[in-house]
Amino acid sequence: MSDNSQNQVESFNAYRAKMNDKILGDKNKIINRIFNLDTNAFAAGALDVKTKELLGLVASTVLRCDDCVKYHLESCYKEGISKEQVMETLSIGTLIGGTIVIPHLRRAYEFWEALEENATK
Repeated sequence: MSDNSQNQVESFNAYRAKMNDKILGDKNKIINRIFNLDTNAFAAGALDVKTKELLGLVASTVLRCDDCVKYHLESCYKEGISKEQVMETLSIGTLIGGTIVIPHLRRAYEFWEALEENATK
């Protein structure tokens, strides 16, 4: 495993956790409700968690949100979604989003590789 792969995943998660703690610690009612809604939206319901995470990944790709893509990639990885399923999902996001999404596709692919490398540690 390369240090870069480990650092990429750890840095993303550490920054996200630190800032979420600060933001939620301010106890802004609207922001806290948005975070809660987001958490609950991805819980199992009529659609299973894997399907919801893949939907989140494709939407995040189309919207070109690298942080969102990383979050959903890691959630997909933890849910046991295969690389092939992720790449097919990213291909739909790239098709819908157009060629402007290709840089985000590159970063998504790189982050998935980092997740895989960290698992073999």
